[in-house]
Amino acid sequence: MGGHGHHHEPPYKVPSADIYKIEDAPVLMKLQENLAKVGLKDPWARNYVWCYQKKFGTPWSRLGWVLFTGVPTGVIAFGITIAVENYLGIDYHPWHHHDDHGKDH
Repeated sequence: MGGHGHHHEPPYKVPSADIYKIEDAPVLMKLQENLAKVGLKDPWARNYVWCYQKKFGTPWSRLGWVLFTGVPTGVIAFGITIAVENYLGIDYHPWHHHDDHGKDH
């Protein structure tokens, strides 16, 4: 795959798992301590160290980014949809029909 015999490096470098140390995340250290009290250990806790690093923001700032990144585009798309439906006279409300079903005039 990749064609024409050329060897290209990937556009990113996967970091070594060794750069993430559970000691860098006090929340995870507390988790391990609580688990140790009942004789357990979470061998995958190190995979979540990145979540607690400042360069990735706080959990709340990441949530805000996820929730609000698409809002401006969504609002614009919604506005365009409403404008097109109004222009074309599209109405999805059955109680707004002005026909005279069953009425004698």
